[in-house]
Amino acid sequence: METRRGWRRLATMGAAAVVLAGGAGAAVAVERTAGHAARVPATVDAAAPAKATDRATTAPGPRIVRPYQPVGIGQGAVMALLPEGRQNYVVAWTDVREAVEQAREMVGDDIRPESLSGGINVDGADVLYTGAWRTSTPPARITVRTADGAERDAGVLSLPGRPGWGTYYLDAAGSGTPRGTVTVTAYGPDGEVLATLAYEMFPTGR
Repeated sequence: METRRGWRRLATMGAAAVVLAGGAGAAVAVERTAGHAARVPATVDAAAPAKATDRATTAPGPRIVRPYQPVGIGQGAVMALLPEGRQNYVVAWTDVREAVEQAREMVGDDIRPESLSGGINVDGADVLYTGAWRTSTPPARITVRTADGAERDAGVLSLPGRPGWGTYYLDAAGSGTPRGTVTVTAYGPDGEVLATLAYEMFPTGR
């Protein structure tokens, strides 16, 4: 395991790598491995200051899902949000029920108000971005921008009752290993920036 400036890279048996960055959030990722699933608790810290943007807001806001409801997020993975704990969710490729049961026992740590956490799963040329948001205004949209300048809208989830947090995901299958800085931005309904997270994955020049 390698730790550097607020992000961690975890790899299991040469299979998928998970990188986690953000404001001390709690998540469980079940990795794809050769013959078994490994549970990786995520507790990390680092966030970048928000900057204004003139990009228009087009997304309608978070999709409301039931507690523990498995939501397909691409590449065979599912995500489920838990009402127990703080910013508690799972990403699983195998038995999501088992992952949820394990995560229910974790209280977790709050990510900072008006901030994001982030993670990335890399399997060959396929990349899956995931993370959590905690903002007083639910994001109308969340984008992920990679070092090559490409920016994509992520799917956004939340639980019923305006809990003040939720998750996001982006299936970037076939995009190749990300290099340099990844920037995640949450926008409000009027296009204002609610929170920004930047982290470096597989730094350029390596």
